[in-house]
Amino acid sequence: MCSLVQIRCGEVAAINKERILLAHGNGGKLSHDLVAAVMVPAFANEALNELHDGAKVTVQGTKLAFTTDSYVVKPLFFAGGDIGKLAVCGTVNDLAMTGAIPLYLSAGFIIEEGFLLSDLRCIVESMRLAAEEAGVAIVAGDTKVVEKGAVDGIYINTAGIGAIIEGSAISPLSVRPEQDIILSGCIGDHAVAVMAGRHGLTLPQAISSDCAPLNGLVKELLTAVPQIAVLRDPTRGGVATTLNEIALQAKVGIMLDEAAIPVRPAVTAVCDLLGYDPLYLANEGKMLIFADGAYSAEILSILQAHKYGKEAAVIGRVQSVPVGQVGLRTGIGGVRLLDRLVGDQLPRIC
Repeated sequence: MCSLVQIRCGEVAAINKERILLAHGNGGKLSHDLVAAVMVPAFANEALNELHDGAKVTVQGTKLAFTTDSYVVKPLFFAGGDIGKLAVCGTVNDLAMTGAIPLYLSAGFIIEEGFLLSDLRCIVESMRLAAEEAGVAIVAGDTKVVEKGAVDGIYINTAGIGAIIEGSAISPLSVRPEQDIILSGCIGDHAVAVMAGRHGLTLPQAISSDCAPLNGLVKELLTAVPQIAVLRDPTRGGVATTLNEIALQAKVGIMLDEAAIPVRPAVTAVCDLLGYDPLYLANEGKMLIFADGAYSAEILSILQAHKYGKEAAVIGRVQSVPVGQVGLRTGIGGVRLLDRLVGDQLPRIC
């Protein structure tokens, strides 16, 4: 007869046979399930449990935002940016999405033996320029070198802190039925630019990564309309996956209008050719904004006057049902259900 210890050991052995897949890193369903099953139970606390782009904490009465992210994009250089620009803008934007003014970043480098010093200088210079545009300082860091083949050139981790903008209350729990959903511009540019660089494809000059710091634009928005309910940047998993996460957290339904979603014709053509859906492609310089319809005209006016929001549009509306689901009203009048990304469209996109 098997002992209880033997049974438990067998259960542990079965669990230990499970493996991490590339799809666990795509920001979609498997990423969500991995975090929910492994990380959240281990680290659960009030700040973490909101599961936003960054944590909001209070230190001696001062409201701060804190976030961290790691960048493993392939290739390291692509149209419109590189891993360095991506690392700074990504962390700046995560802080901005919490309703904060980004202040300080750290930067950690894991570099493969044999990496070209000239490429490292280019990456560091991109980080300097992006930090300068965002108005943040890189104040701490770390550098490690590992054996050839242990990493793919260079990986970067950035962490950041920022000060919460007074009067803002950004949270997925602030989302309510009848709010408008606004997108700040065309989707899919970053993913298509990275894909082209990865596979040596020649694309129209109009397509390049949208990688950009959005904190200045966010500050303008929240200063004028502090009533904005939530901000999110649809990076890995794209707009569809990000909206699914919000619908689940807020316990609401979401309906999008396909005709209203801005996508460049060239991006649509690439997606049609290769079988991708722009709604699931990563973006690095766009944001989703939830707010009462009474504020939509003012929000659009601010966005469209800014260089990073010229193509902004209202793309949908929050509804009470079906809870946790996102629908897309198509051009022929039907409704298509948009689920979270399950497969792995483009791994190592950021």
